[in-house]
Amino acid sequence: ALALDPQGNGAAVNWDNPESGTKGVFAPVSGPELRSDEICRAFLSTLVLQTGSSKMQGTACRPSGGEWSIKEITPWKG
Repeated sequence: ALALDPQGNGAAVNWDNPESGTKGVFAPVSGPELRSDEICRAFLSTLVLQTGSSKMQGTACRPSGGEWSIKEITPWKG
């Protein structure tokens, strides 16, 4: 939510989960756009697991006053 916030600076956000050892980076790659009464934003993410890392691209949306949810996600095509 912090990385996608349309009021934010558009910077990448690092995250980690100490319980699972998983960590990563989440970064918006475009400005916000309005789709069917939701604010949507494209993103790139890097997921680092103990077995390796992967990059994903997708779109997340948030209804007015609601929480962000991922609408589409695929492996990053570079």
